[in-house]
Amino acid sequence: MQRRDNQALHLRLLQRLLREKRPLVDCAAALQKVLQLDSNVRAVWYFTWQASAGIYSPIGDGQGWPPGPDDLTEASDQKLFHAMQQQTQLSLKEVAVMDCWLAKRIQRSGLSKGVVARLSLYPGQQGLIAVELQPEAPLYALDSLLNILSLQLACTQPAAPVELLSNDPNPVLWVNRHSDLVEVNQAVIDLFGHQIVECAMQALPNNHVHLVRSCLQQQRVVEDVPAHFAQSVYMWTYIPDVQQQHVLVRGRDVTEQAHRLQDAAQASRLYRLITENTTDLISRHRPDGRFISASPASWQLLGYWPEELQGMRYQDLLHEKGVLLVEQNAINALIEDGYHTMTLRMRHRDGHFLWFETASRAIRETYTGDIVEIISVSRDITERVQSEENRRRLAEVVEVNTDLVLFVDPSGLVRWMNPSARRALQVEIQHPCVQLDEIVDPATLRVLDEKGWKEVDQQGVWSCEARFQPYAGLASFPVSLVLLAHTTAGGEYYYSFVARNMAERELREAQHRKHQEELAHTARLVTLGELTSGIAHEMNQPLASVINYASASLRYLQAADMTSLPIQRVVQGLQRITEHANHAAQVIKRLRAFLRKEPRRVEGLNLAEVLQDATQLCAWEARNAQVYIEQQLLTALPVIYADRVLLEQVLLNILRNAIEANREQHQRGQKASRILMTAEQRNDSVYIQVHDQGAGVSQEQMEHMFTPFYTSKAEGLGLGLSMSRSIVEGFGGALEAEAGALGGLCLSCRLPIRACNDERITVET
Repeated sequence: MQRRDNQALHLRLLQRLLREKRPLVDCAAALQKVLQLDSNVRAVWYFTWQASAGIYSPIGDGQGWPPGPDDLTEASDQKLFHAMQQQTQLSLKEVAVMDCWLAKRIQRSGLSKGVVARLSLYPGQQGLIAVELQPEAPLYALDSLLNILSLQLACTQPAAPVELLSNDPNPVLWVNRHSDLVEVNQAVIDLFGHQIVECAMQALPNNHVHLVRSCLQQQRVVEDVPAHFAQSVYMWTYIPDVQQQHVLVRGRDVTEQAHRLQDAAQASRLYRLITENTTDLISRHRPDGRFISASPASWQLLGYWPEELQGMRYQDLLHEKGVLLVEQNAINALIEDGYHTMTLRMRHRDGHFLWFETASRAIRETYTGDIVEIISVSRDITERVQSEENRRRLAEVVEVNTDLVLFVDPSGLVRWMNPSARRALQVEIQHPCVQLDEIVDPATLRVLDEKGWKEVDQQGVWSCEARFQPYAGLASFPVSLVLLAHTTAGGEYYYSFVARNMAERELREAQHRKHQEELAHTARLVTLGELTSGIAHEMNQPLASVINYASASLRYLQAADMTSLPIQRVVQGLQRITEHANHAAQVIKRLRAFLRKEPRRVEGLNLAEVLQDATQLCAWEARNAQVYIEQQLLTALPVIYADRVLLEQVLLNILRNAIEANREQHQRGQKASRILMTAEQRNDSVYIQVHDQGAGVSQEQMEHMFTPFYTSKAEGLGLGLSMSRSIVEGFGGALEAEAGALGGLCLSCRLPIRACNDERITVET
């Protein structure tokens, strides 16, 4: 019911406007209101026929009606005009297939359902109305309403003569059909003074006579005709009174408005020039984000023409994360501050995403403060974002790189180091300015001064092998150095050092050289083993001959008289010769077996006898060095199961090392010294310890003295103690070094107490 009442009110308003001969645009707007109040109507446009141009031109609100696609000078609606003369109403589909200017505009607007009807607001002024219907409305839904409108408009009566208002602040003149003044109001008298006729003709438009004649003949109002008078601008309106054949001419001073319009027109031209040529996307949006308009840059940036973006939601072009950002931050910022800048990803028409920096400003309603429009300027920053991302990734790589990276000024000041460089050079973050000569050894600095700086300035890159010197007095280390030259965006020149720590490589090379030396020494030992085998074979025959001759001599002497003292002495000498020759043969035999890794000969040994025999074997060497070997057998020693010859070899090595230590400490045997040999049982082991009066050894030497080929003697091989430990460990014992009771070194040999059938004593070395 309210809809019908409003529709009736707007219809009466339209009739009054027509009776008063109001401008066509006001009448067209009132007509649109009448039709839009119908529930079947979606949108309404009114067109007037321009006979001179041959086209239908929209009057009033043309929002949503696109411009034509072709040149306006070649446009024509003649076919449609003739069709409307024959029929009062056509459907939009029928009009859209016609070859005319308006049909093309209907196609671009996307209208598909509606009607086009012939409807003239003023006599002699041909017009038509285009109505878009709701999707569910039938095509005949407006037939009754359009018929009623035609009847009502045809019955409209002319308005009563208009009287001049004495209190009207604007100048108003009555003129007859000959353009002569009939009456004026007080404002005209105040404006022109006594010379009313002369001044009025100067203030009125130059075509005043033609305007009066056209106004009466066409029976229409001629509005807003500008004229200049006394540095002012007046806008004149001609209102016809057909019955009296008079015209009411009303003017208003629009000097200030004209200046503003001129400035606005210039600003509009500048804005249009900017929007049409800028590479940024300038767009207008409704509060819900829908596009109102967009600059032509939308095609280059997003692949959409501006017409395609109209009505599209801005959020539909955003990445899903961008939609959340807009809804959570941008809308609130626009409401509170009226301005917001954000960085978002927008989807191109092809499907890929681009980074945009968008600055938006809210346009508010003057009185309520509500946001009525949003203007946005969007700039493609994809390359900048990618460049920043690449720089960030490069910075992360440099930060976590194990190579040393330094930035150095031409003056030699180190501006920055990565964490690897700070750790390697022992430079704290709080450390003040570091100079290059503080962390690079002098030899490298000389190479840089002589060659490096010059080549890197010419070629941009230079490399060499160098050494860095850390802080805190640490040892220098080798690096493989690459020197690069750079120039900043501001023209600053600087260098970057990229150095790889080669200390591990240097250590590996040293270990490799040592390994090569050990291999060479091992090869010599193999050769020595082969020679020893040959020597042992060669020595066995003379020793066998010595033993045979000594045994035969003993048999001869036993047959003689044994009572004489000389003969007894000879017998004792021959017995000693036989004993030592047998011992030498046994040593050579065991040595050959040791080199060939033959099974040991394990037997039960009286440890006291073994110690006594070992002491006698080196007695001559001890006497020459003035060394006295003292034995202390602290407990009754049990039987030890081991290889006698190899055990004697171990004891001989230990005693000979002790004798050599005493001789070096006591002026090469010029002073008497002693060696203490002890043996005692502890739990299930026997401990044999040899204490010397030598200079002792350091902790580092003690850790390496059992390492193969390690020796402190100029002519030593470094195999005696190593071989002795291997022999003792083969017996299931251990050989260790510690500080001695006589001030020198003590070598302690532990041997386990086991039964003769213990399987562990038969293990090969």
